[in-house]
Amino acid sequence: MRMVDLIEKKRDGKTLTKDEIDFIINGYTAKEIPDYQMSALLMAIFYQDMTDEEISNLTLAMANSGEIIDLSSIEGVKVDKHSTGGVGDTTTLVLAPLVASVGVPVAKMSGRGLGFTGGTLDKFESIPGFRIELSDQEFIDIVNKSKVAVIGQSGNLAPADKLLYALRDVTGTVDSIPLIASSIMSKKIAAGADAIVLDVTTGEGAFMKNLEDAKRLAQTMVRIGKLAGRQTMAVISDMSEPLGEAIGNSLEIVEAIDTLKGEGPEDLTEMCYVLGSQMVVLAGKAETLDDARQLLKEALDSGKALEKFREMIEDQGGDSSVVDHPEKLLTARYESELPAKTSGYVTKLVANEIGIAAMLLGAGRKTKEDAIDHAVGIKLHKKVGEKVEAGESLLTIYANTEEIQEVEKLLYENIEIGDQAVEPTLIHGIVTE
Repeated sequence: MRMVDLIEKKRDGKTLTKDEIDFIINGYTAKEIPDYQMSALLMAIFYQDMTDEEISNLTLAMANSGEIIDLSSIEGVKVDKHSTGGVGDTTTLVLAPLVASVGVPVAKMSGRGLGFTGGTLDKFESIPGFRIELSDQEFIDIVNKSKVAVIGQSGNLAPADKLLYALRDVTGTVDSIPLIASSIMSKKIAAGADAIVLDVTTGEGAFMKNLEDAKRLAQTMVRIGKLAGRQTMAVISDMSEPLGEAIGNSLEIVEAIDTLKGEGPEDLTEMCYVLGSQMVVLAGKAETLDDARQLLKEALDSGKALEKFREMIEDQGGDSSVVDHPEKLLTARYESELPAKTSGYVTKLVANEIGIAAMLLGAGRKTKEDAIDHAVGIKLHKKVGEKVEAGESLLTIYANTEEIQEVEKLLYENIEIGDQAVEPTLIHGIVTE
């Protein structure tokens, strides 16, 4: 088998077999296939697409390129949740303790962020002392005891994906549904969960800008998961405006605490109920989504979910006093309001540009080597559809420098105020097949 023949085959729109895909992934991971040949294949896939069978074979080859995590010693059905990304995506911080508080084991492996704000790990590290590096046995013991733990992904989890992603990033081939789907699902399959709930975002702040692409990505990933023997479903959610009100690491921890107290933003709370209900049903803790939602609501209203968050922090070495005193986390040197220039209704909050504004403050990374400032970020006071008066604060900027003119300019350019109220959409659909 020669790589050049396989490049030509895909270039001409033909279908690669399982053996051919295994040859490619094994050869590239072993450094027997050079970057220039793999780049040519990625571009051929970008233009010629792949069949469902090809995508499934690619995903499984990538998952099997390294360690497959064995979570069988954790009692119960392990359900993982993955979001395709967004701005102010605080859901995992709320979902992990909320779902665990009704008896569903949440053994979560998460990553760091590259872009608007930090990833789930960066956000948890805003809590003093919180450890995301646990031994495999510690991780399993904590989940068996408390039903929840969040750690960093193993260095040998789907190594083919790490290599391919780095190459896609510099060859203009990131935006390809077969390559996105196989990247996400190879890690989810290797991470050992029994069931997977996917949050596929669409809109300005999402990777999939239009709904049709989001639907196809969701359907593709659900199909892959089921072929790999995992119960899998997807929620297609809107990311035209940021989810919730907080964009920034410590700010999102504070928002998660508020939400677990029942005092969080309406859209974030609803998103957690929608995703959490699916997780509870897949774990077999409720027969219907309505029953699952009621269980979660009771856990939130009774304080059980908040106590689970406190327990989770203590289990991983963190300072749980932040649950009662979240103001401890708000340590930015400067707070600045952004006043509305006119009266009316907020008609647009361009999510990705507002995310970039948070990144410019230091809340996110431009490159993998960048350090994150956990203290900085943006807190929205007005969301799409809400009325605002001229001079009223649209948002608060938390910064560690007084030089924020560029950030203010960017924010004003991407917040629109009109005469007519508009109704935002949160959920576009559910994909189970």
